[in-house]
Amino acid sequence: MVFDLDMIKKLYAAIPGRIAKARKVVNKPLTLSEKILYSHLHSDQKFENFGRGKSYVDFAPDRVAMQDATAQMALLQFMSAGRPKVAVPSTVHCDHLIVAKVGAKDDLVNANSESKEVFDFLSSVSTKYGLGFWKPGAGIIHQVVLENYAFPGGMMIGTDSHTVNAGGLGMVAIGVGGADAVDVMSGMAWELKMPKLIGVKLTGKLNGWTASKDVILKVAGILTVKGGTGAIVEYFGEGATSMSCTGKGTICNMGAEIGATTSTFGYDNSMERYLIATGRAEVARMANKIKEHLTGDPEVYKNPEAYFDQVIEINLSELEPHLNGPFTPDLATPISKMKEEAAKNGWPLKVEVGLIGSCTNSSYEDISRAASLAKQVANKGLKTKAMFTITPGSEQVRYTIERDGFIETFNKIGAKVFANACGPCIGMWARVGAERKEKNTIVHSFNRNFQSRNDGNPNTYAFVGSPELVTAIAIAGKLDFNPITDSLINEQGQTVKLDPPTGDELPKKGFDVKDPGYLAPAKDGSKVEVKVDPGSDRLQLLEPFKAWEGKDLTRLRLLIKAKGKCTTDHISMAGKWLKYRGHLDNISNNLLIGATNSFNEAINSVRNGLTGQYDEVPKVQRAYKAAGIGSIVVGDENYGEGSSREHAAMEPRHLGVHAILVKSFARIHETNLKKQGMLALTFADKADYDKIREDDIFDITGLMTFAPEKQLTIVIHHSDGKIEKIQVNHTYNKNQIEWFKAGSALNAMGKSRPKNSSNGKPKAKVAAKKASKKTKPAKKAVKKAAAKKKTVKKTAKKVVKKVKKAAKKKSRR
Repeated sequence: MVFDLDMIKKLYAAIPGRIAKARKVVNKPLTLSEKILYSHLHSDQKFENFGRGKSYVDFAPDRVAMQDATAQMALLQFMSAGRPKVAVPSTVHCDHLIVAKVGAKDDLVNANSESKEVFDFLSSVSTKYGLGFWKPGAGIIHQVVLENYAFPGGMMIGTDSHTVNAGGLGMVAIGVGGADAVDVMSGMAWELKMPKLIGVKLTGKLNGWTASKDVILKVAGILTVKGGTGAIVEYFGEGATSMSCTGKGTICNMGAEIGATTSTFGYDNSMERYLIATGRAEVARMANKIKEHLTGDPEVYKNPEAYFDQVIEINLSELEPHLNGPFTPDLATPISKMKEEAAKNGWPLKVEVGLIGSCTNSSYEDISRAASLAKQVANKGLKTKAMFTITPGSEQVRYTIERDGFIETFNKIGAKVFANACGPCIGMWARVGAERKEKNTIVHSFNRNFQSRNDGNPNTYAFVGSPELVTAIAIAGKLDFNPITDSLINEQGQTVKLDPPTGDELPKKGFDVKDPGYLAPAKDGSKVEVKVDPGSDRLQLLEPFKAWEGKDLTRLRLLIKAKGKCTTDHISMAGKWLKYRGHLDNISNNLLIGATNSFNEAINSVRNGLTGQYDEVPKVQRAYKAAGIGSIVVGDENYGEGSSREHAAMEPRHLGVHAILVKSFARIHETNLKKQGMLALTFADKADYDKIREDDIFDITGLMTFAPEKQLTIVIHHSDGKIEKIQVNHTYNKNQIEWFKAGSALNAMGKSRPKNSSNGKPKAKVAAKKASKKTKPAKKAVKKAAAKKKTVKKTAKKVVKKVKKAAKKKSRR
């Protein structure tokens, strides 16, 4: 089945003309990223040579995708927007609320029971408003999107940071918060600062133990977790075209870990093969007709330094397998250096669990290469030393690998196959013994390895690698095992060595699946009723946030001064808290419980300025809210790194935090804060972070003249009577300042686009506006018609009056 074929046809017909127009405006050859961006300018957006990293631009994405954890809040907001149906193709994917514990079958049954209320809500909203719905067990959002919806040259947004996975099929796919998704689903323009461009030239060819995952692990080591912020990473070169489409998806997927807006590759033969294999030959044929427009211009790739803001070159023939971690995805270690680094840092060498799969590495190619190593366990008389798990990315992949015997191969080495869902990757892993918080090591082929993320244990050292390397290390049971050079002792006492992995890019017999898990929306959903139980602890209808009071903010307390890495996992944990993603008040009880307080080096322990006592962060903030006291949060570099979850912005807003003041922000989180009416501020002088004391009181001044590129002032009142003033920066444009003033972007939308409107304006006003544009004779005709209508109404009233009078006389007789 090909989804949205008419939409793709329409876009492909328009792309050549739009690119020609853009080339005239920019007056130079174009990168692929620029071609896609300029091809998706909103109809109200003027064509101009936008400044990278400077210009705010309005775009019109082709589609929206949401996973079940973020879809709840996004759709609750959409329901508040008063739209009868989504304006662009949109989907919901149930992949986050399934706990990995026993195995696929039992875990799915439990999830359908425990989260029935949420799944029913998402299904009914999807049916009513025209969204495609993918049932629990259908697969992980990004794998399902790649298999069904992604297409070369398209643009999409998704309420998950790893939406960028679709770049593997030549899209510009961007992770956003739910409020951004609401804009697009409502038919409004979507705003983005024009990204900078980072070019990665790939030469040579992957070989032996090296996999596509190692490319992004290497890039993460070069750029760090914030090196890609505000930029699109575009891969090109002979090395890029030599890789599989799903391998490209892996690289793009983990581009979220360097803070990149997205990553992408030009259309090539591997994408054509993948489209055909996944039942979209017609899309491939259409893409082939305009393929010159679905990749960067030759001049760009010939002289990349002249067209990209930064260029990195990697020779795939020389690239080593990498393991990144622990606790951060950018700590990159080539496998040949792991013995040395592990010993130097005291990392636990015994590997307890090896986990493969997830949205990052769950393709047929990934699984087949890992299975080739699993086969060697029996063939070489070995025994797997670590626990081993597989998380398929979709039901289509799972069904196909079962048909081809791979699951049976994994079963023979004692592996456990989890449901087609996120599971351990996002902390939905009921790992036995994790509650003891013992120091231990795991290796996985996921994308993130933040502290406590996978199993809730802050002492789990998680390392990220390719599925092949993870499998080899699980077999050996040692973190410092290098399969390229090291041997193993088998059960018979013999010395054996693992052969390099092998596998097929695509299944030779083709993909197959009985039930992919898709439910189409109703053709007319107007009569579908969406019910939310007022007493539910899982779902809660939203109340609008209060608008700005029109004055400077004064007497704000410090909630926390966070030290070091403070990701969205630290601000709003996943795991057991995922169940409350549709209930803002309940999930607000996890606000910043993972953040480290710089004053006492403790996690989830801050001073209550009202009592002087230390307590949990949410409890202290609720005390401030009850007392009518506002507060601020102070943070370090790259604050809000990681997931797109807007709950990390909505929770502090709900509990009365007015501003987040940090050294620097991650892109998605900064936007989410703005959307929810928060002040997202950065120190003009980062050294001012050190001036903040635990018992300070703050005033934020300059809000009466709040304007783009104009600094605000924070007045710090120290307890010793000393007063200091510091300057703070912001990146708000005029439109975003209106969000702040209205209380949120959703509030601003409600003001500018009333319900039951045409293009957001009352029908009467639209008609009046149209009439005013007519010529004078037309205006006279309109007046004449109105007068005639008035006369008719008067005559009708007289007739009715006479009839009533006659009826009364008759009744008296």
